[in-house]
Amino acid sequence: MGKRDNRVAYVNPIAAARARGPVQNSGPTIQDYLSRPRPTWEELKEQLEKKKKGSRALADFEDKMNDKWRKELAKNREKLLGGSDKDKKPSDKEKEKKDKKEKRKREKKKSNRDEKKMKKKRKRKKSSARKGPNTSEEESDAESKV
Repeated sequence: MGKRDNRVAYVNPIAAARARGPVQNSGPTIQDYLSRPRPTWEELKEQLEKKKKGSRALADFEDKMNDKWRKELAKNREKLLGGSDKDKKPSDKEKEKKDKKEKRKREKKKSNRDEKKMKKKRKRKKSSARKGPNTSEEESDAESKV
């Protein structure tokens, strides 16, 4: 018993497509697109006028809403400004509180500055104390050489 032939023949894709025949298009062709019905010039003008009328109505509506919004803002401003007139003149007690707070802040700043200066001085003293004996030995060596 012989072996089966597993070889596959090469098929030219272009030749195969031609053998199948013309392709059925699904959708409008170029010819259909070019021969479609188009509106006349008068119909086009009417459509444009309708669009403008629609946008005018929208603009009128927006203007009305803006007017209402402005009126509301004016009312709210009057309420806020009316209430803030009382707050504009702070009482003597509030002034005293503010002055005390400012004084405390100033004192804290001064104390922080003084602490920093003291720390720097301490560091300098320690470093000079370390260098002190070394420098005295060098000076004595220099004197003995002379």
